Amino acid sequence: MAENSREQIWPALDYSEWRETCATLQLWTQIIGKIRLALGPWINHSWGVTLYVTARGLTTSLIPYDSRAFEIEFDFICHELRIITAEGDERVITLQPQSVANFYRAVMDNLRELAVDVQIGMKPNETLEAIPFDHDEKHAAYDLEYANRFWRVLLQADRVFKEFRSRFCGKCSPVHFFWGSFDLAVTRFSGRPAPPHPGGVPHLPDAITREAYSQEVSSLGFWPGNDQVPTALFYSYAYPSPDGFAEAKVKPASAYFHPQLREFALPYDEVRRAESPDKVILEFAQSTYDAASTLAKWDRAAFEEIKPSLHSAARHS
Repeated sequence: MAENSREQIWPALDYSEWRETCATLQLWTQIIGKIRLALGPWINHSWGVTLYVTARGLTTSLIPYDSRAFEIEFDFICHELRIITAEGDERVITLQPQSVANFYRAVMDNLRELAVDVQIGMKPNETLEAIPFDHDEKHAAYDLEYANRFWRVLLQADRVFKEFRSRFCGKCSPVHFFWGSFDLAVTRFSGRPAPPHPGGVPHLPDAITREAYSQEVSSLGFWPGNDQVPTALFYSYAYPSPDGFAEAKVKPASAYFHPQLREFALPYDEVRRAESPDKVILEFAQSTYDAASTLAKWDRAAFEEIKPSLHSAARHS
């Protein structure tokens, strides 16, 4: 098989070209994520509700259902949603232009056929609009090409984020996809408590936000943009933000502190056009973490005691 071209690996993702699909897909992923939320155990910082990048799209991973289990996966190659049970049963829903309400009904009908009974919160989170899923006929776009492009960007970001994650041996999140904010993220923790978060995230209970940010963090992510900030970008923020963080010098030169988002931003287009996109992302990730952790006086030495020889030894054991 021929090697993928640069354009295939790092495709263009102009928000204006797929804004309606982006909005619809975010709501579809919220329906699936809320199924995991309803049935799985709660894990600190909402880690038990996220989705994960796969070789074909995004998955819930295994969801427990009494003594049974099932998984739901978005396939952005064949453009299907698959519900697979541990008993070997499967249902497939075609991903195509259809309203959020129709998608919701199709998912729930197929779950009932598989003898899975679940109820979810019917309003979306972290969006300015909060039309109940079963009444949302407004959002109904699905551009196959751009859904696939979005997944391909997530595939590369997931790979590079995992490399960055490997450099840290303190408490660190998985690399996972948050369906509320519609971004891929990995978060490092200092081990110290943080002041209560002010909350105020649209259509998200303040108690959830405060639990998520109950500890001091430095977070790295990728986000495709929205109507307020219509630019795909990599981001990095600290909570609480230490004094001087916004003025810190970070790399590469195209990175900047976004006053609206209150975090450092690196435009995706700058990454995809770089000679080495991996190097640029890792440079951004490391320099913003350096700024956050140094200004906040983290015990960096305790978190960076990496022993590279262990990886090599494990591979040959």
